[in-house]
Amino acid sequence: MSRLPDLDPAQLDPEQRRVYDAIVAGPRGAVVGPLRAWLTSPGLADHAQALGAYCRFATSLPPRLSELALLVVGAHWRADFEWHVHHPIGVAAGLDPEALDAIRRGRAPRLGDPDEAAVYAFARELLTEHRVAPATYREATARLGEKGVVDLVGILGYYGLVCMTLVAFEIPLPDGAAKPFPDDNIEEPS
Repeated sequence: MSRLPDLDPAQLDPEQRRVYDAIVAGPRGAVVGPLRAWLTSPGLADHAQALGAYCRFATSLPPRLSELALLVVGAHWRADFEWHVHHPIGVAAGLDPEALDAIRRGRAPRLGDPDEAAVYAFARELLTEHRVAPATYREATARLGEKGVVDLVGILGYYGLVCMTLVAFEIPLPDGAAKPFPDDNIEEPS
């Protein structure tokens, strides 16, 4: 159960309704997951959904590489909802299911495609080391170009926001969906 009440579209205030309608009219066609939580703060929702539309549908990276990047973020944050939604999209975009399973388990995947390897290495270093080594940066730039690397950082940052929202507000999986990540057994401080 989510920590936030699920907003009833019929009960939205005018600003929430404007943002809700913009999301539904856009490429997503629906208001789900973090978008529902963000509607609690319509100003945030408006800007975040616009950035998200770019990061999901309009960057210079092909869908296969952007899905890989966002799945690395999803695994980093252990965001069940994100993994549940994007794993099948990633597979449909051409990502190897075995490589994705390794990422989900926190293991280095076997990526035969050099562009995928560059995206994975860049994303993992940035997320876990909080920096990118010069050699990793050079490889990513050689593979993706400068614009591609800027778009990659944008994808990683945006999906970090998505995953933090999903985790912080405990956005649930759809009924009957299998949980991709085991419970962390987070305990309350004594």
